[in-house]
Amino acid sequence: MRQIISRILKQVAVILEFTIAIMLAVGVILLCLRMVGSIGNIPNLDVWPNYDDLLETCFNLIIGVELIRMMYSHAPSTVFEVLLFAIARQIIVEHSSIFSSLIGVCAIAVLFATRKFLFCEFDVSDETIFRATSKAKAVNKILGINIPYESGDTLLDVLLRNLENHDIEVGVGACFYFNDCGLRVAKMRDGKISRIQVIRSIH
Repeated sequence: MRQIISRILKQVAVILEFTIAIMLAVGVILLCLRMVGSIGNIPNLDVWPNYDDLLETCFNLIIGVELIRMMYSHAPSTVFEVLLFAIARQIIVEHSSIFSSLIGVCAIAVLFATRKFLFCEFDVSDETIFRATSKAKAVNKILGINIPYESGDTLLDVLLRNLENHDIEVGVGACFYFNDCGLRVAKMRDGKISRIQVIRSIH
């Protein structure tokens, strides 16, 4: 029951995120149309938009687009891009002091270093432990994921087949990742897998 309620709340959160993303997309589109209609005012520094206004608005629109991507994809790379554009906007548009610009450049360098050395291909959103005999089809419905399975497969069948196909030794901690989820051996008893951990990805 708890898992069902948790799944419902997650689906509500996803719907709200998509609703906010759609509203933000509509706002960005309207602002882009406004910019197109006013593009002839750029040479006049006393009328909106002049060059500085154009630069600031374009950066804001780009950040808005990256926010939309972040809300529907949930990928760490989109968070990186939002932060990157936000810091770049601060440096370029605000015309701040040399010291502030230096801090901004250092922040961008830290972001690039973080992406290179700390980003993982698979980031964990949540983990749920099931009996190894649980049906893969039922787990897919409960968690809203897509574990590839054949008719009648249990989690144990799916995991053992993929571990064998990829020459991965069976043992506690052994895991196999699919596109949006992963299976990991959580517990063994008398040399047999008794519990399997299902990992949901945030990608």
